[in-house]
Amino acid sequence: MVTEQTCRELALSFPESHEEPHFEKPSFRIGKKIFATMNLKENRVCAKLSDIDQDVFSAFDKNIIYPVPNKWGKQGWTLVDLGAVREDMLLDILSTAYCEVAPSRLAAQIRGSVDGA
Repeated sequence: MVTEQTCRELALSFPESHEEPHFEKPSFRIGKKIFATMNLKENRVCAKLSDIDQDVFSAFDKNIIYPVPNKWGKQGWTLVDLGAVREDMLLDILSTAYCEVAPSRLAAQIRGSVDGA
């Protein structure tokens, strides 16, 4: 289980990421682009992934990580149950989402740290 505070800390740990409201939900952004939102009422995160990454993460457990069930899901938006996901898995999902929308110079910093460079 990942708490709201831990989720927020993970999302804000990436270079130049910040939090802004998005309707009634906190959103995490790089510049003006959203890479994740947090639904506090439903205790879940919605992250922007590529189709391939969405398939890979959803294969872990479709009850914990799954596409949004509408046109947004077909665009890579993926729901993550904070009550069931492991913290290391959430960090992987958030870093992947961040790299999906971040400028290449910032995404390279994250990819380099993941690859051990």
